[in-house]
This record gives sequence, C-alpha cells and structure tokens, in this order.
Amino acid sequence: MADKSAVERGKDVKVPISPSIPSGNDTAWVDVSSILRRASDAIDNGAAPIPLSFDRTTDTQCVIDIMDHLLSCEATWHKGGSLAQTVFSCIYLLRPERTSSHALLHSFCRVVRTTCNAVVSTVSDVRTNEEEDLFVMAYGLQLKADGDEKCLSMLNAVEETLARQLKACKALSSKRRVLEDIEPLQGNLDFEEGFCRAVLCRLRFRKHFYHVLTCMRRPQGKGLEVAKKHILSCLSELDSMLKSEEFLRHTYACGISEDGLEDKTTASGRQPIGFDSTLNSRSAAPTPPRAIKLLSWKRAVNYFQKLLHDLEIICSNSLDPVFESALRFVVDFQKFEPDLVARAHIQHLLVQDGKLYGCEPIFSVICKAALLPEGAKNHELQKNETVVQLGQLVINLLRVLCTNTAWQRRKLGKILQDWRIIYVQLELAFRKEFGEITSTSTDQNMCLKICKHILIWVEEQTYSVALRFLVLGFELELYATSEYCMVYWYIYVILIKLTEKTHLRMMLSNESTGRRKSKKKRDIVNDMGKDYQIPPTVLLLQCYIYVAEGLMMMLASLRNENKLFLCVGPFNTEQERFMQQFELLQKAFVPDHASYFSYRETISNARFSTLSMHNCFKDAQKIAKGLHGNFANDPDRMVELRRIEQVAEHNAVALNLVCRLGTLEPSLKISFEFVHHPHFAVASVKRS
Repeated sequence: MADKSAVERGKDVKVPISPSIPSGNDTAWVDVSSILRRASDAIDNGAAPIPLSFDRTTDTQCVIDIMDHLLSCEATWHKGGSLAQTVFSCIYLLRPERTSSHALLHSFCRVVRTTCNAVVSTVSDVRTNEEEDLFVMAYGLQLKADGDEKCLSMLNAVEETLARQLKACKALSSKRRVLEDIEPLQGNLDFEEGFCRAVLCRLRFRKHFYHVLTCMRRPQGKGLEVAKKHILSCLSELDSMLKSEEFLRHTYACGISEDGLEDKTTASGRQPIGFDSTLNSRSAAPTPPRAIKLLSWKRAVNYFQKLLHDLEIICSNSLDPVFESALRFVVDFQKFEPDLVARAHIQHLLVQDGKLYGCEPIFSVICKAALLPEGAKNHELQKNETVVQLGQLVINLLRVLCTNTAWQRRKLGKILQDWRIIYVQLELAFRKEFGEITSTSTDQNMCLKICKHILIWVEEQTYSVALRFLVLGFELELYATSEYCMVYWYIYVILIKLTEKTHLRMMLSNESTGRRKSKKKRDIVNDMGKDYQIPPTVLLLQCYIYVAEGLMMMLASLRNENKLFLCVGPFNTEQERFMQQFELLQKAFVPDHASYFSYRETISNARFSTLSMHNCFKDAQKIAKGLHGNFANDPDRMVELRRIEQVAEHNAVALNLVCRLGTLEPSLKISFEFVHHPHFAVASVKRS
C-alpha cells in the first residue's frame, strides 16, 4: 500500500495492482496520488459535499440514494465489473476521513469497504479469481482503512439511535407521550417513520451480510449455523428494502414512470451524489476506458437474494467427510448456477489446510472412498511421494468442480491426463514398495490390499471425470444434433468402464468383509453366490448405459436407413468433428482403444429391425422402477430415477413408432429435445 504521508504531500506514489497478476513482462502500476487528486478536484467542484445538504430531509434522502447506488455498484462488481469503476466510483470511499462528521454515512461506508475486503480475501485465497482476473484487482485503492475493524461497533451505535427514533415515531403516531427527547432523522415528522424504516433495513442488511461473510470463513465449518441465521436476517432486510421503494418514490415525487425505474440504481429513481464512474479509469491502467453499465437497484437486490440463497445451501451442508458425498454436493450445487462469490465460499469450505472440510486428511478420504478398512488410513503408505501427489490431484478435482461450467469443462479435460499418469506412477511406486517390504506377511497383505483398492478407485475416478466432461457439453450446448450419435457412443463406452470399476471396487470390499467374518474360504464362496446382489449404485449406472446405448442405436439407425442427422458439412468431415469434440479424451486414452474407427464399426450395422427385437429403453425403465425402494430415503436420487424413467418411456414409444412406420414419410419430422433430463434427449416424432 502507498505511503500515506507521501500521498498527503501530493507526491507521485505508485503501487503494484496485484503481485499475483502479471501484466506482460513488467509489473503494472497505478498512480494512487493521481486518483486522490482527481477525487479532491471533484470534491472542490461540489461532487461529494459534507454535509450532503443543509436541509435535513434532503440530507437523509441523499444518504439513502448513496446506500442504494452502492448496492448496485457492489452487485455489478460481483458480476464481473472492475472494483475501481463500481464500488470505488464513490468519492466518499476514496476519501474516508471526510465522512467522519456524518455518523450514518461514515459507518455505512466503512462496513461496505470492509465487506468488499472480506470478499476479495475469500476469492483470492481459493484462487477462484482465475476465472475473472478483474475481480480481485484493487488497483492500489484503499480496501482497508484505519479504523475499519471498528465498523460494526460504529454501525451498532447508529442503528441503536435510529431504533430509538423509530420507537419515538410509533409513540407519536399512537399519541403516546414520548419519554425522551429524540432528535428526528429529518424535518418532516409525517415521513419520519418511513425514513427510519428505510435507513434501518439498509444498515441492518449491511451488518448481517458482513456477519455472514465472517462466519462462513471460520475453520472446519464451525460458523455455518450462525451464518445461516444471519442469512435469514439479510433476506428479511432485503424484503423490507423492496417494500420501502414505494414510500421513497412517492415521497421524492420525482415524476418517473414505472418503465423509467427499470434502469435506475436507486429505489427513489433519483441520481445519487458523490459518484464519478470515470474517476479511476484513466489512472488505473487495466481498467476499461469507458464507464460500465451498472445493474439497476432492483436487479442488484435480486442478485443478493440469489447469492444469499446459494450461501444458505452451502451452510446446510452436512460436512460428511466422504469423497462421494462431497462430489455430489458440489455437482448438485452447480445446478443452481451460483456466481463467483458463492463458488469461492463452497471451495473454501471444502478444502482447508489440505484437508476435506479442514478436518479429514485426504489419504483418509481416499481410503474411505476406496472402501478400505478403518486401519488403512494410518498406514505408512500415505507418506509415499506418489500417494501424496494423488491427494493433491483429489484436491485439484474438488477445486475444479467449484468453478463455472465452461471453465470446469476445460479443466476437467486437461486433468484427465493427470489421472492417467498418476495411475501409472502409482503402479510403479507400489511395485517398488512391495520389493522393499521385509516385515511380516500381515503388513504385506495390508499393503497389497491398499494398493489394489486405490488403483481401482483411481481408474473409477478417471472415468467419472471423463463422464462429467462429456455431459457438461450438453449443458454448454456444444454439440450439434448431428453429433449426438458419436457423443452418446462415447458416453456409452465410458459408462461401461465406470460401471465395471465401481462394481469391482464394491466386490473387493464385500470380499474383504466376508473374509473377516469367516475362516473357511469355501463358506465365503457359497455365501457370496447365494446372497450377493448387484449394488443399487451399479444398477443405476446400468440404467444410464441402456439409455445411452438406446439413443446411440436409434440415431445410428436413422442415419443408416433414413439419411437423417448425418454429420456432413462444407468445412470438416465427421472424423474431424470427432477429434474436435473428444481430443482431450483421445490424448489421455480414455478409455483405451476408443477411436473414430471403433465408433464407425459400432454404428455401421444399426437397423430398426434389430432395435425392435431388443429395446434398451424398456430395460432401463424396468431397472429404474426396481430401484425406487433402494433410494426411497434419497430425494435427489428419486428425482433422477423419475427423470430416467420418463426419458426411457418416451423414447421407447418413439422407437416403436419409428420401427412400425419403417421408412419415415416426408410429412413426419423427428427431433431430439432435452425436456426431461439435461443430458439424455427424448425423441419427438410429429407430422408437419
């Protein structure tokens, strides 16, 4: 941070924008003193007066407008705008010492600055800012000023005074005698209660929002329950802010129509004082030269409501230190399309000090995920360098899943090679480990068991990452309809491998459990042959296999017999499109021997006559119905089962219709829509 005395003397002081963000070959610099001089010039021209007005009513109105505009600025910053052109377009924030005589504005500005500092800290710590470098750039501006640590005590004092004023207003309105002499907030007593409520809900929102951010930063999720209470308070205050809009608009009598309020950054519809969006653009080099468009006040309120609901979901996490549970939670959370700040908080919660939720060592998490015995987590093997690298890869995977969808898909495709490489390295490391074992046979058996389980688990995760990579293409709308056939083929071959590895891991776990319960191997074989059932998780994967296979073969038959959905074009061939879509999978050899030629060989003989004999969709529907009892206590899985049933049922009907018609009439049109499931399409046959 710049030397304060030098700035006050008017000398040119330059500070780096951000030491972690390079700018070409040289460090980018910001002329802080120039920014402050521009702010001083604006103040001299009357842009940010203190007091805001000589009329107390107008002064209060101006403060509310500043509060609202700052909310719009903050929301715009969260959505990707630069900090310099949004929050720090407020001259009162650039010169914090000037507001010291105005308790209400001073306390509000301090808590806004402290809140922004807390958000930047969270996003920087988890490196989520890779998605949007502008977010964490402070441009040398004062994110933290002297005395900001006391912002809550100042805010509480102002809030207490306002609460007494509101109480006095209620006493006057009910014609009760006021026991204490309370100085009104503004001059018109008829409007006093409305103004008190409007200011109080804005102050209280800032206070509770700051508490939310600090509580969610506590280690090991210890502040989540308290944060949830503050989130509810924030949402309540936002509702009160929305209710105050009508009062403020009619009180100001600005004459603005409803349509004209859509783009306004204040509840009243007035232009706030004390802001200059171009103030920092010429001094902070990486800042865009033009002023950016701010979110309207209503959209800003809606943004914070969405953010708080996302944070509430994070606070409801059970903190179950099981890898599969953590993965499911992140994937399910991403369905709500959270913004950068919410994703930063979920990543901070998941990974702390290299541990899951800050309490469970990663090797222990891997052992649980690989279904190893409890004692395996303390084995010396965890100190092996390659095993340590595997732990870091698991952490990286969790972090990648917390990024936005487009960034996530790119990263997943790239880390696939890391998972393949770590598998080979683990194999070599384990062989070397076996060669050096000179202890008892019990230790050797334990080491052998750990190695076998971990290797299978690594393969399973590799195919799971590949599957996630493929299905995200549907969410991002990266596939053309003519490419669906090859996409579902690739999903089909990945699912077969994933199901195989998942089943093998579970069988090894059951085998280990059986051996501990019985001494006779013959009894174990008999018991497993008699009682063993395919796990529900494996059966669910089998459902996906049938649906993917059915869609692939239906599309292939339409291509072969009706010349529909052919992958032709003037610019590239089908093989070139195959490589463009699956290049990262092909480079990582996931799975082995999966190539364009094996894809063509699979679909070349697809015919409706064959499909009518074996309807994969009916098999998927049958398995899904049978799984209802297994997942009765898992609402998310039940929803997924119903969606799979709907996809299978509708596609089975469409397939029967097409098979019965044979060659489609020119008047019949077939299309594929994602109406029941985000990744598995439904065929629609209609007469045009």
